[in-house]
Amino acid sequence: MIIKTFTAQTETEALELAKKELGPGAIVTKKKENIPHGLMALFKKPSYEITAAVDDAPVKNELSRKETARNLFMNNPNIIFEDPNDKKEEQGSKSDKINFNDTASIEKQLSNLTTMIEKTISQKNEPSQNQQRRKEGPDKEEEKSDRNVSCIRLIYNQLVENEVDEKYVNQVISEIEPTLKKDAPVENILAAIYQKIVLKLGKTEVIDIGTNKCKYIFFIGPTGVGKTTTIAKIASKLKLEKKLNIALLTADTYRIAAVEQLHSYANILQVPLTVAYNESEIAQAHDDLKNFDIVLVDTAGRSHRDKEQKDDIERMIKSIPEDEREVYLVLSVTTKYKDLISITEAYSEITDYRLIFTKLDESACVGNIFNIKLLTGRPLSYATFGQKVPNDISRIDAQTIARQLLGGAN
Repeated sequence: MIIKTFTAQTETEALELAKKELGPGAIVTKKKENIPHGLMALFKKPSYEITAAVDDAPVKNELSRKETARNLFMNNPNIIFEDPNDKKEEQGSKSDKINFNDTASIEKQLSNLTTMIEKTISQKNEPSQNQQRRKEGPDKEEEKSDRNVSCIRLIYNQLVENEVDEKYVNQVISEIEPTLKKDAPVENILAAIYQKIVLKLGKTEVIDIGTNKCKYIFFIGPTGVGKTTTIAKIASKLKLEKKLNIALLTADTYRIAAVEQLHSYANILQVPLTVAYNESEIAQAHDDLKNFDIVLVDTAGRSHRDKEQKDDIERMIKSIPEDEREVYLVLSVTTKYKDLISITEAYSEITDYRLIFTKLDESACVGNIFNIKLLTGRPLSYATFGQKVPNDISRIDAQTIARQLLGGAN
């Protein structure tokens, strides 16, 4: 089934748009008149919005997966570093309540899923020919309760389909279920789950660029997740947009290609690159690079099962004083959840870290972001969604993730 929303100045025009795109077999499932209020009424005319559905083969998505991922995370492309001079509060981080009525974009993103749930529940609860009677009293209350259960089950399936661990789906539902009335509208149930997911994802934490001392930013993680490319993107943003004095340091001496790749980026950005083979040379670099604002450190992709290699990384990180370093664990969203559990547990034995997720353009699901956030309790940081430097990176947005998990991303 295809469900779409159409907006026009008149109801007739909206219907024509629906029939033109979905065909004469389209069924109108919802109508809404949008009347501007306040000063906007002087400048904006009323509009009509209808939601229509049709049983047909799925419409081919015109956007590639990469373009979709980029669109999801380009809501705030310039806000990817933590600047203490910027007093703007991150949306949803101060209060535990979100005003859904005033958030038009959220309503639009979730409307398709709401309509789908309402139609599915209506079809499921439609009485058979032998049950054509009006329900009253206790039977009616039971029907209302069943409606809640049906709605929650559909949302449950949606989250599991997006690869959210069932343990965390049950956790979310068990926390919101006691707050719901028996006759809760679908949109209220959906909004409660949406809000709970946003709160559990928490506030994003990114590179703090406001310190007086030179800050060392370590990037750790398995081989092949895109650490070096991620460093190049962040280095470009810091150098070109924030006008900071940066340097690059690589401890990934196991791969010649990695050193050459970072050397190429260093030449383009006209910043120094230092190669360190052990913790002693990193400690020496700490003295040599003290006049820089930021030093971005690339580390070798090591096996999280190899204790000796883990010890090497731990010694390198601890060669820099704790108040002068930040550590980011870089993970690919395409990695199996079982492997991500092992990786994050192994690195948790080494150091505290923030989470960066890469390759969002290569996966249709972002459930692992939610899973690993809840598993580790570590702050989310950046997401990357392509190879372009410096464009394909942005700060992770909790509301974007929540919308995509609930099927309302497009």
